[in-house]
Amino acid sequence: MKSTIFFPSVALFTGAVSTPQSNTKNWTHDNCHSSPAHLIPTIFLAGDSTEAPGGGHNGTEGWGQYLQYSFDLSTAFVNNSAFAGRSARSFTREGRFQAIADLVKPGDWVIIEFGHNDGGSPYPASSDTGRADCPGAGNETCSTVYANKTEIVQTYPTYLINASTISLSKGAKVILSSPTPSNPRGKGNYSYTPSIFNYYSSLATTELGGPKSGVYFVAHGQYAAQAMRLLGKEVVDENYPMDHTHTAPYLADVVARSFVLGLKCGTAPLAGLVMNATSRLEGELLGTCLSANETVPI
Repeated sequence: MKSTIFFPSVALFTGAVSTPQSNTKNWTHDNCHSSPAHLIPTIFLAGDSTEAPGGGHNGTEGWGQYLQYSFDLSTAFVNNSAFAGRSARSFTREGRFQAIADLVKPGDWVIIEFGHNDGGSPYPASSDTGRADCPGAGNETCSTVYANKTEIVQTYPTYLINASTISLSKGAKVILSSPTPSNPRGKGNYSYTPSIFNYYSSLATTELGGPKSGVYFVAHGQYAAQAMRLLGKEVVDENYPMDHTHTAPYLADVVARSFVLGLKCGTAPLAGLVMNATSRLEGELLGTCLSANETVPI
């Protein structure tokens, strides 16, 4: 493991930060809160360690801790409810989606991004980690036994659809976001292929009705990978200090900005609350808007 995190001399457009501040609310069952005085929209984040406070530990940080810096505190409040080690399945089983929905009010946003812990299969039950979803893109189910209890495991799209439906019923809008990339430069030359969970997120967006139903898709994985291609191997490798999944604070900040670029290049009204214009986001650090079929929901 390398001991020095490399920070390139690229001017960041909203002020470079290396440590998240208290304006991003950390999540527990006891302190999950909506926006102050319920006067402004809350942006709830549901995800795993790549997004969560503290990341995967060992000097890493989740990108969700930096999202607030793209919004004026008087117009939007970010509640980072992501939790390390979780999948869409375990986030559902532990009641974390429901805890968010219980606080959602009309005008709020819920951003859902999983995938890193959702792969594999719940079979055989003897090796089920409690995280793998049932393989498939539809309404397939897998019956297993986890923690001495029978569990009917759903597919990844089904978990996203169910979680989204709850928040939509409370008057929120939803963004389904594709997972961040594993280090696309970890094997030398740049290489990135969107995972199946990118497709599943886009599919769930379509099945929920897309923009006309208040559901949007952001190809976050593609935008983050584009930024990492532009940053170069040395910078990227130094900012994956622990493994090929979890980012150091600098790269977590870049990954957050790449999400914002994807948001601004798409059609979600949340983009209107972002402090920076698309023209200020595009450039040598993040790249440009990707083709429409990768960023705009059907």
